[in-house]
Amino acid sequence: MFFWDETTAGARRAVTSRDGGVSAGEWAGLNLGAHVGDDPDAVARNRGRLADALGRPVVYMDQCHGAGVAVVDGVPTRAPSADALVTRSADLALAVLVADCVPVLLASPEGVVGAVHAGRPGLVAGVVPAAVAAMRDLGAAAVDAVVGPSVCARCYEVPAEMRDDVAAEHPVSAAVTWTGTPSLDVAAGVVAQLRALDVAVRWLPGCTKESADLYSYRASRTTGRFAGVVHRVAG
Repeated sequence: MFFWDETTAGARRAVTSRDGGVSAGEWAGLNLGAHVGDDPDAVARNRGRLADALGRPVVYMDQCHGAGVAVVDGVPTRAPSADALVTRSADLALAVLVADCVPVLLASPEGVVGAVHAGRPGLVAGVVPAAVAAMRDLGAAAVDAVVGPSVCARCYEVPAEMRDDVAAEHPVSAAVTWTGTPSLDVAAGVVAQLRALDVAVRWLPGCTKESADLYSYRASRTTGRFAGVVHRVAG
């Protein structure tokens, strides 16, 4: 079920894999995305398995590639339209769904945690700084981040104009593909944003397009979504 799973400094952070789910066909495995054409019952069962593994309900977002942050203290009746979730509650897990975008899992010793969906539009819009600011508003002092797997720069080809527009604000994101065409390293841009905010960063290895263990929209347009999840732990 988990591609990576670690508990440190009062928070458990994990990245799911395709293993351990009931979805079939193009979504085969632990697809957690309810918006990608998969059987809704299969998605619900997969989400139930994740909640059971974490030992608490999981809050998801209606991700919209912006910079909105939702502060939650319980399971909402509808997924909030946002690209970051923040909470002080120890009774919830927060999830970000991805299939090439960058999942960012934030935690602080003060008991505030956050989950962020950072694709190219989110990098430009500033969703990561917005999430860190929201955590600090809730009392987080020392924030640290785990940046999960995403599509790598060698696999994320974009038009030259798009690369130049993003690189004008985030120079470290400018890259080239394996064949020398323009590309973006969104994760590098996210890491640079975090470090500029004095956030300690652990960047997990792995390219979604190159890994059979993870879903990738770049590899298969019709596909599922894996998750980055974070929750507080007692201690």
